[in-house]
Amino acid sequence: MNYNSSKTALPGSGDPLSDMLRGLRLDGVDYGRCVLGEPWAVSFPAQKAARFHFIGQQGCWLLSPAKEWIELTVGDALLIPRGDEHVLASAPGVPAVPIGRYSIEPVCENIYDVSNECGGPKTLLFCGSMHFNLDGSHPLLDMMPDLMRAHELMANAPGIQHLLDAMAGEVTMDRVGSGGILARLADVLAATIIRSWVENGCGDATGWIAAVRNPDVGKVLAAIHLQPDRDWTVEALARTMGASRSAFAQRFATVVGETPAKYVSRVRMHQARQWLARDGMRVSVAAAKLGYDSEASFSRAFKRVMGVAPSHLRNTGASDHES
Repeated sequence: MNYNSSKTALPGSGDPLSDMLRGLRLDGVDYGRCVLGEPWAVSFPAQKAARFHFIGQQGCWLLSPAKEWIELTVGDALLIPRGDEHVLASAPGVPAVPIGRYSIEPVCENIYDVSNECGGPKTLLFCGSMHFNLDGSHPLLDMMPDLMRAHELMANAPGIQHLLDAMAGEVTMDRVGSGGILARLADVLAATIIRSWVENGCGDATGWIAAVRNPDVGKVLAAIHLQPDRDWTVEALARTMGASRSAFAQRFATVVGETPAKYVSRVRMHQARQWLARDGMRVSVAAAKLGYDSEASFSRAFKRVMGVAPSHLRNTGASDHES
């Protein structure tokens, strides 16, 4: 399946973390409307894209990334943000068949009908793959749980129920154009799930998210992540925090756990990795965008931070993107 561009921005609410989330998008999606007769079990292999599932008719079971069986009911929606391996099944213990071995028929450019040949009661699912516009090792993605369920976040996000109701109506009626509408609803619902998770404290998350929410350092981290290609000097970052150079450097290192220069370098190289592997950008162009005098100096900095030469990612990025 090829990924096609679909962009849903996640709105924020004014604090530094929300400012960063305003730039978070779900890019390049493919979706499948699955009609599966019992007994059935679908294994979804690990992938770099996130996975999204909506249960439209007849409940089923999830073998989670943590290898726990979880019962899902009609109207359930879940997001697996890092695309970890998992299984959906009509019942625990049914032998799982890889998704690629089911009947998959294209409906339109990035929507597919998925089915099997079993004649038992039918389960109706709407499943999809989503790429974040963030590098896979971005701290925000790294802090997310393996599994995010819409129903667990609904208490403080009433809009989720409206989205679930809208998806239920579209997926069960199978009207003309419903696949495209479902894809857009899924984009918005996934973004809303993430926003609700953040607004509810990101679970028990500490570390990087706690640093972002620090009143002194948070706006500096947000500025770095929103403009990773800017020439961030310690002086410029200190002005962003409204402190002297020495006071800023000490405060930043205490809260974040590393120097401002090291953190900026890491963010910039992660951005470069996305340009190279995801967008197919030439190494020389990435070097120029980040203000390096030469491709060689950029390559040395990239390898120091990422552990591989940028040319390696440039050569393998296209195949990774299709996985």
